[in-house]
Amino acid sequence: MEYLAIVLGLILLIKGGDWVLDSAILFSLRLNIPKIVVGMTVVSFATSAPELIVSINAALNGYPDLAVGNIVGSNIANLALVLGIVVFITPIKIDKIFIKYDWPAMIFVTLLFYFLLKSDYTLTLFESILFIAVLVAYLISLFLFQKNRINDQEIDVDTSMKFLKIFSLLIFGSFFLWLGSEVLIKGAVSLASKLGISERIIGVTIIAFGTSIPELSTSIVAIINKEQNISLGNLIGSNIFDMLGVIGITGILSPIVISDKGLIDSDLIWMVSLAFLILPLVFFPNKMKLGRAEGILLLLFYLLFINKLI
Repeated sequence: MEYLAIVLGLILLIKGGDWVLDSAILFSLRLNIPKIVVGMTVVSFATSAPELIVSINAALNGYPDLAVGNIVGSNIANLALVLGIVVFITPIKIDKIFIKYDWPAMIFVTLLFYFLLKSDYTLTLFESILFIAVLVAYLISLFLFQKNRINDQEIDVDTSMKFLKIFSLLIFGSFFLWLGSEVLIKGAVSLASKLGISERIIGVTIIAFGTSIPELSTSIVAIINKEQNISLGNLIGSNIFDMLGVIGITGILSPIVISDKGLIDSDLIWMVSLAFLILPLVFFPNKMKLGRAEGILLLLFYLLFINKLI
C-alpha cells in the first residue's frame, strides 16, 4: 500500500505541476507581462511547484528532514542523474557564460546553503528570509546582465486557450499538487517506518527522484525532437531556485530543525562535491563540451550516492 501511495502521489504531483505551469504562463501572458519576466519568475516558481508543495507540507507536518532531503536529493538527481542521462545520449556544448556566471552562482548558493544548515542544523526565520533576498538579487542580476539569454527562451503554450479553461487548469493543478503531496508524504513516512529507515533517506531518494522526473522527461523529449535547447544552465538555475526559493519559503512558514545529522554531514557533502565536480568535467577531456564519458561519470556518481544510503 505504501508503494502505491508513493506512485500515486508522484503522478498527481507531476500532472498537477504541468497544469499549474501552463496556467501560470497563460495568465501572465494574458496580463501582458513581458516574456522575460515570465521566464525568470513565473516559470521558475511553477516548475518548482512539486518540490515546494512537498517540502512545505513535510515541514508543516513535522518532517523537516524529509523537506530538506527532498531538495538535496533533487539537486543531486538533476546534475548527476538527469544531466548524466542527457549527455550520455547526446553531447551538449557549454556556453562561456556558464564559466562566468552559472557555475560561480551555483557554488555561492550551494556553499551558503551548506554553511547555514551546518552551523547549528537549523534554518531560522532570518536565514530563510536571507535565502529569499538572495533569490531576488539573483533574479535581478539575470534581468540586468542576461536579458537576451532569457528572452531567447521559447514559452510553448497554447495562447488561444479560453480563460475558463486556464482557470480550471490552475484550480485542478493546485488541488492535484496538494493531494499528491499529502498522499506522497504519508506513503513515504509509512514506508520509512515499515522498513526501519529514516525519513531523510526516503526524501533524498524516492521523493527526490520523483520530483526530478519532469526535468528528465522534458530533456528526453527535447533529445527525441532534436531540439538544441537543452542547457546545463537550466538545470543549474533550477537547483539554485530550489535551494533559495523552496527552502526559503518553507523555512518562513515553518522553521526547520534537522534531526538526522547525516543529511548535513553526508548528503550535503555529496551535493557540494557534485557542484564542484561539474567544472572540471566541462574542461576534461573535451573543453566546453559534455559527452558520453562525462555522462558515465555523472551516472556513476549518482549510483555511488544511492549505494551509500542503502
